[in-house]
Amino acid sequence: MPRTVHPERHFTERIGWLRAAVLGANDGIVSTAALLVGVAAAGTARDALLVAGLAGLVAGAMSMAAGEYISVSSQADTERADMARERGELAQDPEGELRELTGIYEARGLDAELARRVAEQLTAHDALSAHARDELGISAVLSARPVQAALASAATFAVGAALPLVVALLSPSGLVIGAVTASSLLSLAALGAVAASAGGAGRWRGAARVTFWSALALGMTALVGRVFGASV
Repeated sequence: MPRTVHPERHFTERIGWLRAAVLGANDGIVSTAALLVGVAAAGTARDALLVAGLAGLVAGAMSMAAGEYISVSSQADTERADMARERGELAQDPEGELRELTGIYEARGLDAELARRVAEQLTAHDALSAHARDELGISAVLSARPVQAALASAATFAVGAALPLVVALLSPSGLVIGAVTASSLLSLAALGAVAASAGGAGRWRGAARVTFWSALALGMTALVGRVFGASV
């Protein structure tokens, strides 16, 4: 009888790239928009405002890439160390590891005899993968991918940061703050809704929480720009 192919795709399969992409785009919009609003509130000339925004885009994209790569690389290092230790334990004490795997399945609700049979069959098929998945919680779907996370973060940050920068470029001088703020909050609300939907959560809740914190960031930087700009 042919094996049945599992056709379903679950939301957890998207965690690796979705987290990095959403974080990058969200941070790109918020950081650049807040920078532009703060600098504009200080009464800075248009050319200096655009230079500041462009510098923020480049610096932010590189920072996101470096931060994601370092963070996810640390996770990958931990996973590799755990796998190496598990590989050694399987070589030194296979029976003890089999009992450990059996105990895991018993704790999940299988009776002792069935748990032993399942552990034996999975061990015969691929002992290391069985222990990685069921003892360590490491799977191919959720494993750390540093380069993927770094590239996704940098690219999405740049795309997100470009939006308020283009709005600032096209807006009349007296309307920069309002135009950047409105367009950024609308974009962030849409991004929050899309990200929540892609992750299987409610769209309105995702949009509301992103919009609230982004509005707070924009308001705080505008206040800083106004206060310190007026005092210079």
